[in-house]
Amino acid sequence: MERHLALELVRITEAAALDAARWTGRGDKNSADEAATIAMRSRFNSVTMDGTVVIGEGEMDEAPMLYIGEKLGNHRGSKIDIAVDPLEGTETVANGLNNAISVIAAAPQGSLLHAPDIYMQKLAVGPALAGKLSLDDPIETTLDKASRILNKPLSEMTVSILGRERHSVLIAALRKAGVRIKLLSHGDVMGAIEAAMEKEVDLYVGSGGAPEGVLAAAALKCLGGEMQGRLLPDGMEEYSRCIRMGHHQPDQLLMMEQLIGHGNVMFVATGVTPGDFLQGVHYLPKHKAETHSVIMHSQNRTISYLTTTHHYPEQYDTLTGAAI
Repeated sequence: MERHLALELVRITEAAALDAARWTGRGDKNSADEAATIAMRSRFNSVTMDGTVVIGEGEMDEAPMLYIGEKLGNHRGSKIDIAVDPLEGTETVANGLNNAISVIAAAPQGSLLHAPDIYMQKLAVGPALAGKLSLDDPIETTLDKASRILNKPLSEMTVSILGRERHSVLIAALRKAGVRIKLLSHGDVMGAIEAAMEKEVDLYVGSGGAPEGVLAAAALKCLGGEMQGRLLPDGMEEYSRCIRMGHHQPDQLLMMEQLIGHGNVMFVATGVTPGDFLQGVHYLPKHKAETHSVIMHSQNRTISYLTTTHHYPEQYDTLTGAAI
C-alpha cells in the first residue's frame, strides 16, 4: 500500500474525532457516533484507492453508512480491505471519560477477517510474549508462562480486562494468582494495544467485540505484538451469522494470519478524549482545534505521531459542526 494513503486516512480520523468530540459529556452516545460516522464517510470517496469495508458500522440493512461490503475511495489505485470504528468508545464520549478514539485499519484485499458483530475471546500481548502463549491454555498456565518469560513475579505483573459481569470468574482467577488488574470501563481496542506498548500492562485478556479485535490486531502487528481470538456466538442466530460470513468453524482459534493476513497492515487513529496513548481533541482560542493522531505500518514497524492544528469558520456551531 502506498505510504501517502496513511496521510489521507489520518485526515479522515481527524475529521471524525473533531465532530465526535463536540458531544463529549453530553450523555448522547448515538449522536456522537453518528457525527463521527458522517464525518468519516463524507471524506472517504476522495481517497485514491479501491477499498471495501470489511468491518464497519454493521451490515447493509443495519447501517446506512460504512456498512460491511460498502465500496470506498475513487476506485483507482490499490484494492484494499478497510476496517473502521468512527468512534471507539461511544459511552466514553457521552460520559466525558478518557481513551475514546477514531480508528481505521487497512490491508491488501482479502487480508482482514470479516468479523461478525459478536463477542470474541481475546489474548493480546507485546513483543516479548508474541508467539509464546496460547489462548487455549487456562489463565493460570498463561500467567505462569508469562511470568517466566518476562522474568517478573506474578505480583509485579499487570493484566488488563474489561470490567464486566461476564468476566467475574476470570477476574477471580486473576485475583487469586496475585497479579495486578487494570479494570477497563470501555475501550476494547485501546486495552489490547496497551499490552503491546511494554509499559504498564503485560497482558490483555477476556472477551470483547470481534470487530474491535481485528482493529486491535492490526495495531499489534505494527507494534510487534500478538492477538489471538476465538468467536463466541451466543445462540443460533449469532452462530448462523458466523456461517453466513464464511466462518464455518466459529470456535476455531484465530491467530494473527487469520485476523489480518500476511501482508502489510496500516493502522491510523486520532484521539477524541484524552488518553494514555493519544491526547483528545483540544479546542483553542481564535477558532482553532488541535488533534493528536498515530500512524503505524507493520512492514517496517514505524510509528509516527501527528499533531495538527485545524481552523474552523468564525461563525460556527461547535455542537453541530455547521456554519451559522
